[in-house]
Parts: sequence; C-alpha cells; structure tokens
Amino acid sequence: MAANPSIGWRVLGTASAVLAGIAARKLMVRGWRALTGDNPPANPAAPGTRWREAVPYAVASGAAMGLARMLATRKAAGYYHRSTGHLPPGMEEVT
Repeated sequence: MAANPSIGWRVLGTASAVLAGIAARKLMVRGWRALTGDNPPANPAAPGTRWREAVPYAVASGAAMGLARMLATRKAAGYYHRSTGHLPPGMEEVT
C-alpha cells in the first residue's frame, strides 16, 4: 500500500467501485436484453423514453449499482484489513 493509508484506501476503494460499476452495467444490459428482447433505454430520464421502460430500468440499475458498489467496497476493505491489520479510515467494526 501507499505510505499514507488514507491515500491507499482511497485508491483501492475507488478502483474497486469503478470496476464493480462497469461489471454491473454490463450485467444490467445483458439481463435487460434477456428479459425484454430489446436494448435498455439509452437515457431513462429523456422525455422520449416510455415510462414503462424508464421506471423499471432505473430501479433495477440503481439497485444493481448499489449492490455492486457495496460488495466491492466490502471485498476491498477486507483486503485492506488483511494487508494492514486494521480497517480502512472511516470504517468501523460492527459489534
């Protein structure tokens, strides 16, 4: 890790969240295509997107992104803990 653990955690945490977001987006696109047979809406917020597509896609993609970020952060924090012997700055043990 870097000399300053705060910087090391920021790099590790950010990288894991970005990679998780990319993976979640790819899975969302594949899942949407499998369920609907169509491509997902390019921009659910655009006025031209039908509500029956925009709302389910926004809900599903929001949940998928949140879950992916949480899982990635937990894994990264576990790695950081094993590597340094303590949790990353700002994280606390739940008792």
